[in-house]
Amino acid sequence: MEDVSDSALEKLRGLESSEPESSESLLPGDIALLSERSTPIPADLPKWYHRSRPRFWGFDSKKDDFEIRPPARSSLAKKRRRRRRLRICLIIAVVLLFLGSAAGVTYVSLVGALIRRLSPARPHNGLQHVLENWKEPTAAGPYRFDWRDDFSRDVVPKNCHSHNDYWRDVPLYQALAAGCVGVEADIWLMQDGELRVSHTWRSIRTERTLRNLYLDPLANILTNRNVSVASTEAKEVGVFEVDPNISVILLIDFKDNGEAIWPVLMEQLQPLHEKGWLTYYNGQEVVKGPLTIVGTGETPFERIQQNNTDRIIFYDAPLDDISNPIYTSANSYYASVKMRKAISTLWLNRISRAQQETLQRQINAAAAKGLVSRYWGTPSWPISLRTKIWFTLSEMGVGILNVDELDGATRWDWNWCVVAGLSLCGNR
Repeated sequence: MEDVSDSALEKLRGLESSEPESSESLLPGDIALLSERSTPIPADLPKWYHRSRPRFWGFDSKKDDFEIRPPARSSLAKKRRRRRRLRICLIIAVVLLFLGSAAGVTYVSLVGALIRRLSPARPHNGLQHVLENWKEPTAAGPYRFDWRDDFSRDVVPKNCHSHNDYWRDVPLYQALAAGCVGVEADIWLMQDGELRVSHTWRSIRTERTLRNLYLDPLANILTNRNVSVASTEAKEVGVFEVDPNISVILLIDFKDNGEAIWPVLMEQLQPLHEKGWLTYYNGQEVVKGPLTIVGTGETPFERIQQNNTDRIIFYDAPLDDISNPIYTSANSYYASVKMRKAISTLWLNRISRAQQETLQRQINAAAAKGLVSRYWGTPSWPISLRTKIWFTLSEMGVGILNVDELDGATRWDWNWCVVAGLSLCGNR
C-alpha cells in the first residue's frame, strides 16, 4: 500500500503542472485515484452520506504525506506493567523450582537412608551360596552343590508357608533361606509315570519333577545334616541348625487324578521313610520326623485312612468344616481354607468384628484338635492391608502364615512396611 500511494502522489503532483496528454503515463489504479480526488460530491446527497477516502497507516490525504504518530502513554504503561508481571512470575517459578528440587532431594535422601537402615542383612551361609548359584534341573537330575556345614547357620525357623513355592526363582532353597518351615508343590501324573511340578497342565516342563525340585534336594540336605557334627546317634536332625527338631512340611497338591497319583507318590516317598526322615502314624501316635508330607487338592482321604499302622501322608483338612469328627491329628496335619470362603469380602479393606470372631473360632477349633490352621488366598495388595492381615492372624495364634512374599513376611519389621507412602517390604 505504501509503494502504490507514493507513486500515485508523485504522479498526481506532476499532473497539475503537465499537459493533459501526460495522463497517459498513469496506471489504471492511479487514474482511479485521480478520478476520486477530482470528482466533486453531488449537492443533492443527504448530509449523513460521506464518501470516505482510502486511508493508509500514517498517511494523511489532506496533507499528502506520511505522519508517524507516537504511541499513547497508556499503551507504554501497559507494556511496562506486563513486563513487570512477567519478571515476577519468572522469579516465582525459579524459586518454586529450586524449593521443589531441594525438597525432592531431601525426601529421596531420607527415604534411601531409611531403607538402608531397615533393610535386613543377608546371612552368609550355605543356603545363600545355593541361592546365588542355583540352576534349573536337567535330565541328569537336580542342581548339585558342595556341602557346607554352615548350610542353615543363623536361619531362624518361622511358622510361614511358602505358597506355590515352585514359582520362585529358587524353589525350596529360597523358602528355607527365609526360615519358612512349609513349602508347597503342585503335582501332575504324566504318561511316562513321572510326577511333574506345575500350577497348570500347559506350563509343565519335563525336568521339573517332584524328585528334582523337592524330594532329592531334601534327601541331600538331610543326608549331609545327619553326618555332620550336628547329628546324634539317638535322633535324626532336621534342616535348621538353630532348631534341629523343627520338621519341614511339604504340602503336595494333587492336581488331577488322586487315585492314580497315590501309588506313584508312595513309591517315591518310601526311600525317605526308610531313612527315618518322614513323620508317620504307627497306629497309636504320631512319630515326628524332620520331614512331614501333607496332601491337599485331589488327595484321596480314604487312602489316607486305610493305612492305620504306617501312615506317612497326612491330610489337609477343611478348616471351615473343622468340627467334623472325622478329621483328627492322626490323619490330618493342616486345616486350611480360602480366606474369602471363611469370612467373605473385606469391605473397605477392614476386618469387621464378626469376621474376626469367625477367624478366632476356627483357629481355636483347629488348635483344640492338634491341627495347624492355615488361610490361603489372603490379600496381597495394598501392602498395608496385607500387613494388617498378617498382624491379625498372628495375634490370633494361627498355626502357620500362608505367604507369597518371603522377604516381607520373614525379614522385615512389619511396622515399617509402609513409610512415607512407600512400600518398603513389597513383592520382590
